[in-house]
Amino acid sequence: MTEFIITEIQSHSLLGLLCLTAVFFYVGLITVGGGLVSLTVIQQVIVDNFRLLSTESFYNMVAISESTPGPIGINMATYVGTELYGAGGGIVTTVGEVMPSIICIILIARFFAAFADRKGVKAAFSTLRPAVSGVIAVAAVKVIQISLITMAGDFSWGDMHTWKNAVVQAPNAVFYLVALAVLFKTKIHPVFIVMAGGAFGVLFC
Repeated sequence: MTEFIITEIQSHSLLGLLCLTAVFFYVGLITVGGGLVSLTVIQQVIVDNFRLLSTESFYNMVAISESTPGPIGINMATYVGTELYGAGGGIVTTVGEVMPSIICIILIARFFAAFADRKGVKAAFSTLRPAVSGVIAVAAVKVIQISLITMAGDFSWGDMHTWKNAVVQAPNAVFYLVALAVLFKTKIHPVFIVMAGGAFGVLFC
């Protein structure tokens, strides 16, 4: 089934577009915790499972999606859809991404007040927070890996024997540490850090 979906999407057929839209509907449906959580799911489906984009292309999309206005998950859906199917595909995949949220918010607005104070509901939300934090951490680690480290061979964070294959990109690492320090120590707006990052990359990378 996976190979069939890959073939249809790569052939840019209407059925392939419907499959891609269903993928983003699925991403929007299971994403709890914001756009960074959706990155992990999108990478697993689009890059790892369906092999529609390379890892490098995917994280270039992540960088652009983070640097442009709007939620990153929706930006990614628009970007991937446009990359594979043009502007029309970007619109359709974006609709697929946002529909689960629209449906859930309508249902929550209608019924949540009646159940909000129940013990089971409170317990569910209290355990969702650490779960979501963990998924966000995974996405953050993957972004750091692709941004700061060049892999000369097989590399895994969980296998220290493969760390010898990791070469830190010194200019990127220096800018990353400086950006963190500036953001923690000053009240500068993050958009200026993003703009500085683009200029730094042009000049030094």
